[in-house]
Amino acid sequence: MLDLSRLGAWRDLPFFDETLPGITAALAQDQRLILPPAPQVFAALEQTQPDAVRVVILGQDPYPTPGHAHGLAFSASADTQPLPRSLSNIFKEMRDDIGDAPPHADLHFWAAQGVLLLNTALTVPAGDAGGHAKLGWQDLTTQVLDRLCNRPRVYLLWGAHAQKVAKAVDPGMNLKIETAHPSPLSARRGFFGSQPFSRANDWLHGQGQRAINWATPEVP
Repeated sequence: MLDLSRLGAWRDLPFFDETLPGITAALAQDQRLILPPAPQVFAALEQTQPDAVRVVILGQDPYPTPGHAHGLAFSASADTQPLPRSLSNIFKEMRDDIGDAPPHADLHFWAAQGVLLLNTALTVPAGDAGGHAKLGWQDLTTQVLDRLCNRPRVYLLWGAHAQKVAKAVDPGMNLKIETAHPSPLSARRGFFGSQPFSRANDWLHGQGQRAINWATPEVP
């Protein structure tokens, strides 16, 4: 059973009463191992409340390898080795961009600073990437983005899927950085060299906000 008790202000979204019951029923019928574990499915929303969101990073669905996914897009358990390939490329670009990168795969410290790491599907069957893409999770993503249209934010949109999902986000009010996806198949087509981390921080600084500490978990 999916726990809604820690959603805070996100709980008011219609998705949780209108769409989630159908998803829950479908998950109950799926005999495969479902990732991430049920208590972590809504971790991205639990960790970063609406008014705290300063940067939005959209992923597609959780890592399908058991032990990797823990509810935050692109993030993985701290002991995950080797790094997921997309995350490894994210860290490579970060080192080129700002000269440093986190020492492990766990990005909870980003979430604590207002970075919403949201996958557009919140569950996946183990070993079947995209296996739950049509369950209805996209309704949640749409409602989350609508909820966040009240003030300027940074949107890091890596790949055509994220860009399509966030098409309605106003580029005049917000900073939209749209590039290729960091996966090994596409990172060299425009993700590498895009400097998303320094550009995001420059924009936040211009808005009178503190920069995101992207690289060092132990520093607040």
